[in-house]
Amino acid sequence: MRLIIYDTETTGLSAAYDQIVQFAAILTDENLNELDRYAVRCRLLPHIVPSPRALVVNRVTPGRLTDEKLPSHYEAMSQIRAKLMGWSPAIFLGYNSIEFDEKFLRQAFFRTLHPLFLTNTNGNARGDLMRAAYAASVYGENKLKVPLERNGRPTFKLGQVAQANGYASKVQHEAMADVEATLFLARHIKSNLPQLWEEMLRWTSKDAVVRFISGEEKVSFTEFFFGKSYTWLVTYCGQNPGRDSRLAVFDLQFAPQNYINLSVAELIDRMNSNKKVIRELRANAQPILMPGDAAPGSVAGKSIGEAELQQRIKFIRNNREFQARIGEALAGRRPQQPPSPHVEERIFEVFPRADDELLMRRFHNTDWQNRVELIKELKDPRVREMAQRLVFTERPDILPTSDREHLEAWLSDRILAADPNVPWMTVPKALQEANDLLANASKEEAALLRDVKNFLGELTDRYTA
Repeated sequence: MRLIIYDTETTGLSAAYDQIVQFAAILTDENLNELDRYAVRCRLLPHIVPSPRALVVNRVTPGRLTDEKLPSHYEAMSQIRAKLMGWSPAIFLGYNSIEFDEKFLRQAFFRTLHPLFLTNTNGNARGDLMRAAYAASVYGENKLKVPLERNGRPTFKLGQVAQANGYASKVQHEAMADVEATLFLARHIKSNLPQLWEEMLRWTSKDAVVRFISGEEKVSFTEFFFGKSYTWLVTYCGQNPGRDSRLAVFDLQFAPQNYINLSVAELIDRMNSNKKVIRELRANAQPILMPGDAAPGSVAGKSIGEAELQQRIKFIRNNREFQARIGEALAGRRPQQPPSPHVEERIFEVFPRADDELLMRRFHNTDWQNRVELIKELKDPRVREMAQRLVFTERPDILPTSDREHLEAWLSDRILAADPNVPWMTVPKALQEANDLLANASKEEAALLRDVKNFLGELTDRYTA
């Protein structure tokens, strides 16, 4: 299958309240030979205040974000979706993309009335090259060099790992440059560790992960926390009945007889404790899995004799009632939260109704005046609110006066909010962040931060007039 290597640059770290401002991708064949490439920048949405820290990291000025020659956010997201759909089916790979870039893509599609799911639907699959790098550092026989920070800890930052393994170009926070560095690392891992590469591509399929975990008696399962690896010898022990991608595995260093009679509530306590006997595994997020025999020698479960391991595995796998209670514990370990008052955080609350999905498709294929009329027919209040914001951003002149005045007041309140506890970046918070950064800024950074402060001052004047 072909691969799509992609990256985003954003106004901050919050997928719900920041936005993509740059997107780049390279399409390759299964051997990582480039077939096509695509890149686009877009303008800043009027209700989003960029993080000064993000602008410094990305070396982007406010003037560049507000350049009228750039496509709008809606135009860019429509172009991105069309390009990616044209390249599909493929395996989508980024660097830390599952936890970052993909969340921004889904939020961007939510804002622009497009279907949320692209990277794992219609024959597509998703992976994350950072996870392949993690796997190579544990199972790769030192064929991937992992640089160390000053404190001696390994670092998996894209630029540093790429350069440590021979990447000659300077890596910086620019979307296409980061895509090229990611592609270099993918080629390096595929060339030097072909079997590991194929295994990690295999785990881009949720179904393949479920089959492996449920069929393999012993599995080496690795996770990383703050750059440090932790590996356990585990066996399957349950599945969330409401979310089939959420699996449970039992750490075989522990005797299951001590846990077999625990209630669902007690199992939840064990899962949420620091000393985890039962671990949750996300089958749809490319977990790092290897056959049990591949587990590093330091893994605690390997010190147990094979006969005892087999007895523990058999004891767990033959106890369906235990597995069922663990499934209930998976479903109940995260208490349901009340709906957020902010529509951005309600993206996964429910799937849109079929009639709303039809209206959303029509929305993109008609003129702006008709789109205003379509908004009235939308039943889902989340979709209706996003549609109103979209028209307000693109064509405020065609909105009814009352709607336009309401959204103008919302916009002013949004960006100038004095409450420091609101979950989005505001002008007051951005000014404070800029001043904090100026204290230790280089000459180049100081110039950019002064530009940012001028921009924030202009926003204040504009929306308090």
